[in-house]
Amino acid sequence: MTEPRYLDVPFAIGANGRTATTGDDDHVRDLIFEVLFTSPGERVNRPDFGCGLKTLVFAPASDAVAAATKVLVKGSLQQWLEAEIEVEDVEVEAVESEIRVTVVYRRRVDGRRQVAQLGGAA
Repeated sequence: MTEPRYLDVPFAIGANGRTATTGDDDHVRDLIFEVLFTSPGERVNRPDFGCGLKTLVFAPASDAVAAATKVLVKGSLQQWLEAEIEVEDVEVEAVESEIRVTVVYRRRVDGRRQVAQLGGAA
């Protein structure tokens, strides 16, 4: 049985000259990035979709911003990717002028534990 293929995000042309595709693990990671980096109101037919993580770009990297980011990220992923993943943990670290986000999750289809890191995401 062959692994399912999905359009890769961001959209690109692959080495074979066709639309680039990706496998299951990368597809789920792409979904996480889409949720986190889409601002509410950005999608026409889904105005409440997204996380709004980009709004924290110019916020000072502090413990308070890190705590707010953790709640925002976990809630958004649970809301929008509930059928795909179970969020086990979200770690947010304020380091100098950046916020580093690590998401630990299990894929619902097979129970495998995965980690997505967004270094300097906000």
